[in-house]
Amino acid sequence: MRDLEVRLEDGALWLRLNRPEQFNALTGEMVIEAIQQLRGAVSREDVRVVVLTGTGDAFSAGADLGGADGQVKYDADSVDAANRVIRAITELDKPVVCGLNGIAAGVGMSVALACDLVVAAESAALTLAFTKIGLMPDGGATATVAASVGRARAMRLALLSDLISAQEAFDAGLVSHVFADAAYAEGLGKIVRRLASGAPLAFAATKKAVNAATLGGLGEAFARERADQSLLLRTEDVAEGMKAFTEKRRAEFKGR
Repeated sequence: MRDLEVRLEDGALWLRLNRPEQFNALTGEMVIEAIQQLRGAVSREDVRVVVLTGTGDAFSAGADLGGADGQVKYDADSVDAANRVIRAITELDKPVVCGLNGIAAGVGMSVALACDLVVAAESAALTLAFTKIGLMPDGGATATVAASVGRARAMRLALLSDLISAQEAFDAGLVSHVFADAAYAEGLGKIVRRLASGAPLAFAATKKAVNAATLGGLGEAFARERADQSLLLRTEDVAEGMKAFTEKRRAEFKGR
């Protein structure tokens, strides 16, 4: 069973994160394949829309921090890889839809919000979560969240790592659609089919224009996030945060 399931159906390229026991935490291999699929979709005439979704109770819990070596596994290269995924999503000249089937946390939320439409099940939820382990948001989230909800709400989500429901996210402008769980699959399918049968040149021009108007600072956000995250990754606070995460307890930060 593949950690990233790939299928093409009626013009839609479905990329399904498939590590349900780990809440679809992202491995390096999953990220690399997702980037390859997104980049490859640029030249594929049989792909009109891309869908990112997950299996089980989560969309994605973010980076895989399991085990005792979380601080080693999550490094500047991990930040770079996340940024490449976000670039591949935002630069693809075709619509990218997030099927938010469950919780999206950390860089999983960053990936979800980079998509052009976020179609959520009512039971789904989102949290940036980074500060809980002594890190800052990355994957371009400092730009995409602020572009969606403004500075005050962006600060709330980033600093407090609040968990917000799909309905709260819709009301705040973070997601585009919310469906009752029983209607979610059908609702997502209808939206994907509409995009797959729509006008591809118009979609490409629209996406380019909206992203230019709202995400013009994304490149600078990537650079700032990488620089500051690299510094944070070397701190005692992050070591404590990741240890606490593994031990399922609240971290005790010392500011060093």
